[in-house]
Amino acid sequence: MTDDIIIADTCQWLEKAVIGLNLCPFAKSVYVKKQVRIVVSHARHLDAFLEDLDRELLLLAEVDPSEIDTTLLIHPTLWPDFEIFNDCLDLADQAVIDNELEGILQIASFHPQFQFADTEPDDITNYTNRAPYPTLHLLREDSIARAVEAFPDASMIFERNMETLQKLGLAGWMALGLGKSAT
Repeated sequence: MTDDIIIADTCQWLEKAVIGLNLCPFAKSVYVKKQVRIVVSHARHLDAFLEDLDRELLLLAEVDPSEIDTTLLIHPTLWPDFEIFNDCLDLADQAVIDNELEGILQIASFHPQFQFADTEPDDITNYTNRAPYPTLHLLREDSIARAVEAFPDASMIFERNMETLQKLGLAGWMALGLGKSAT
């Protein structure tokens, strides 16, 4: 699988699910302004991936937000199992701290098999965090703060997303044609 295919699948997910279903009301503006950096890691093991993560964290911290506001770091093959991916998230959060970027950047995670605690694997609400490939979303805390100011009920986004997907249902999600993210 080529990087172009991985990036195209990710852009389709962003356009149809994240933006199309308004799962993140802040995503559209940075996406249409081309301020979303999408990077595919080819690391062969966790340590090498963490080095890729360090590079992307430092780049995002240094570059002007008008150029790159947020980064999606994708690894299409390193974590086929969600539980193993989820176990590694503490290391990703530690990378933020180790790079002295706590309070500046944060990380959100997405996975094709994402599952909230206390839900069944096929629960439609899990799809709020399902992406075509295991992905770390590197976010600027300043950008989040500005977006929250502009969106009066930001704390309700999670609940609204759950309702949106419950109304859509699995058949509706599959009709979006998102391929891997529907698995």
